[in-house]
Amino acid sequence: MRRRAFLISPLALLAPSALAQTFAYPAVKPRELVFPRDHGSHPEYRTEWWYVTGWVRDDSGNDFGVQVTFFRNRPGVAEASASAFAPRQLLFAHAAVADPRHKRLRHDQRARRAGQTLVAATEATTDVRIDDWSLRLDGNAYRAEIVGRDFAMTFSFRPTQPILLQGDRGFSRKGPDPAQSSFYYTQPHLAVAGTLDIGGIAHPVTGRAWLDHEWSSEVLSADAEGWDWVGLNLDDGGALMAFRIRGRAGATLWAGGTLRDATGTMQTFAPEQIAFTPVRRWRSPRTSVEYPAAFTLRVGTLSIAIEPLMDDQELDSRASVGTVYWEGAVRALAGGREIGRGYLELTGYWRPLKL
Repeated sequence: MRRRAFLISPLALLAPSALAQTFAYPAVKPRELVFPRDHGSHPEYRTEWWYVTGWVRDDSGNDFGVQVTFFRNRPGVAEASASAFAPRQLLFAHAAVADPRHKRLRHDQRARRAGQTLVAATEATTDVRIDDWSLRLDGNAYRAEIVGRDFAMTFSFRPTQPILLQGDRGFSRKGPDPAQSSFYYTQPHLAVAGTLDIGGIAHPVTGRAWLDHEWSSEVLSADAEGWDWVGLNLDDGGALMAFRIRGRAGATLWAGGTLRDATGTMQTFAPEQIAFTPVRRWRSPRTSVEYPAAFTLRVGTLSIAIEPLMDDQELDSRASVGTVYWEGAVRALAGGREIGRGYLELTGYWRPLKL
């Protein structure tokens, strides 16, 4: 979910009912995830994404937020067509750099039909690419290559912890109807190394990142307008994910979360154990959309303040997945002390998502 982002993302906008054929997507039912196969693409399902977010620092001590996301969508159009141009699978990608030195979010996006040269998502393992953008699992590390309009990234993301299965062993509920679910796992505390090029200046960087991989077939409840999601790499080695699905007037329709603490102990949280309470809002000077950029997050007995690296981290992705949302690097604080870093995603504040 986006990452998300949640899995049931704005990509659902790309399957208008007037064009979609009548066929059944596979249902999402609890099953054991199997690796490396489940690192790869699942083209029979409606929507899927690989979502990497993180904090990196250069040799001068400057912090940057970085995001690389690849989306796959099966729109249900031209399923029976033999044409190589049929849009049976669509691929999208977003990349962004939060640069607090200039109070600027640099971002770019790609959109292509799968099956074209250099546009593919393989099934055997993570290997997704759109032209000169790619994310692949190479041996024991992920590699990302991104060339944007005014930035570029060449990163490796090396796992330092076991895979974290979200929900019930990778089966993640997104609503009261069990069909409103996804397969969802996370790679937290990825060790980042590489080069971040901004304005033609290459910055060697290191840091920590978070990868979500999620796929599903169902859309959210008809009453859902958007979601708030956060993934945090905690300084003690723990990892925390929490989300809520928002309905009209900001009511919480569903929520959930997972905490793996520094000892490896897992906790999965029920909807009533999650609360996102806005404490400060920010209005975009471009779209006039108002976002709750700072929160108090309650997860079980934990209370965490969520503060952005910078307020302006709005992404205008109308040229690809057709929406505007806030996606940004955040700090986690408890008692005024930083306890972790991660990313926050806020969707449905520009317009209710038409899923």
